[in-house]
Amino acid sequence: MTLSLSVAVERWPIAGSFVISRGARTEATVVTVTVRDGKATGYGECVPYARYGETVEGVVAAIEAMAQVPAGLPDRAALQSTMPPGAARNAIDCALWDLEAKASGLPVAERLRLMAPKALLTAYTLSLGTPESMEEAARNAAHRPLLKVKLGGDGDVERIAAVRRGAPASRIIVDANEAWSAADFDANMRACLNAGVELIEQPLPAGADDLLRHADRLVPVCADESLHVADDLERLVDRYDAINIKLDKTGGLTEALRLKQAAEAHDFAIMVGCMVGTSLAMAPAVLLAQDADFVDLDGPLLLARDRTPGLVYDGSLVSPPSRSLWG
Repeated sequence: MTLSLSVAVERWPIAGSFVISRGARTEATVVTVTVRDGKATGYGECVPYARYGETVEGVVAAIEAMAQVPAGLPDRAALQSTMPPGAARNAIDCALWDLEAKASGLPVAERLRLMAPKALLTAYTLSLGTPESMEEAARNAAHRPLLKVKLGGDGDVERIAAVRRGAPASRIIVDANEAWSAADFDANMRACLNAGVELIEQPLPAGADDLLRHADRLVPVCADESLHVADDLERLVDRYDAINIKLDKTGGLTEALRLKQAAEAHDFAIMVGCMVGTSLAMAPAVLLAQDADFVDLDGPLLLARDRTPGLVYDGSLVSPPSRSLWG
């Protein structure tokens, strides 16, 4: 079967701005892939991420190169060895899953033995800011059961306390995006414990997280930037308590499923997360996250508008994708 592939770049405005320790953004730039077999059409979306050396232009070029392979676009199994993990492979892999579902009439959820996928409680992200601005943001989001708080290193003790004052009843997880150091680790960890934080994502830089082997982890610590694929797990066993699986890191749903199974065998808690993108990027992850310990799939909630059709969000509950969206 000969497949055709096309690629497009889309820009979606963010509601306000999205700020983490590495900078701020006012729009989400995504790359979409369309795969056709002459009868059915599959779609996938990825978000190129500069932290991993990706650019929009580079991701587009990598996808377009796959369209020019003389033997034709490889199937999902061959794709894993043909392309490296990352955003480009993610978009193609997810488009192929969607195409297979539509061509066969068998939804991805059924292929994954999820006969009745359910709505999931997703975290809602609060951007990095001053303690005062973050307390106000937390107060405005205090009706949400689970908040994810972006931190930035210096001043995080005050930020953590401020968010807890603003949202006294919400569950809280925090994400430092590699911004902590050995000098402030213990104080920040203690502040998280005092505020009832349930999980700390990537406190230390990837490659400089050896401290976690010996530190008193008063709150469970989750690997994000330190983890991409299943082969990364072995070196994380004595440093992290949980892992954050993102399709743009694994290079698609195929490797994400492999990673999840391997992580469970190593007794890691599982978070399924996302970059800031539209419902098309979230849809495969919603199925992946059906039994995850933490779900962070709020990308569309951070946008000024989402694609149509999109995922249905009822407050912080996100429903499985409709077949008209994906899968």
